[in-house]
Amino acid sequence: MRSCLICDDHAMLREALAGAVALNWPDAVVVQCADYPSAWQAAAESHDLILSDLIMPGASPVDGIGRLREIAPDTPILIVTGDEDDATLLTLFALGVSGFAPKTSKSAVIEAAIRLILAGGRYIPPRLIEIAAGQGVGTPPRTTRLTARQIDVLRLISTGHSNKEIARDLDLSPATIKAHTSAAIAVLGAVNRAEAVFKARELGLI
Repeated sequence: MRSCLICDDHAMLREALAGAVALNWPDAVVVQCADYPSAWQAAAESHDLILSDLIMPGASPVDGIGRLREIAPDTPILIVTGDEDDATLLTLFALGVSGFAPKTSKSAVIEAAIRLILAGGRYIPPRLIEIAAGQGVGTPPRTTRLTARQIDVLRLISTGHSNKEIARDLDLSPATIKAHTSAAIAVLGAVNRAEAVFKARELGLI
């Protein structure tokens, strides 16, 4: 029997998402959580799909989703959120989430995203794919879009720390640090870690 984990601190949205899941899997077991700690606990059980908000009690968006990714590495995750900050979404993209859908999306859009993800695809905003692929070359880097955590990671990279050392210092996993690094590189328009650090220094960020 199929199983879906729905994570959001608003009960009405959880019920709406449960309805969208039912259209694809009428007999699915749906588990609902209202915060990150309970979501992490529930994710330890085997699920076929996770639908999650970003802003929930218990953790920051990237750290919360990053831990979900670590606990359930093989489960596709669709982010349904009102937060469309490019830097945050880039970090989650690097973590390997399966898609992003705005909370303002019509139910048909959510259902389509779920169907695509269940078929093995990814539901990613076109602008995010362009940024991640470096197609925005020639445009000014959106430095104000770097998150505080990404700046912390760049600062530690600049001092010669490895991903494992940074993970230990920031109490995060190496995979999450790698995701933050990849996102920072994309936002700064750099090609690697060294260039990202150089650009961040030039801009006075670190």
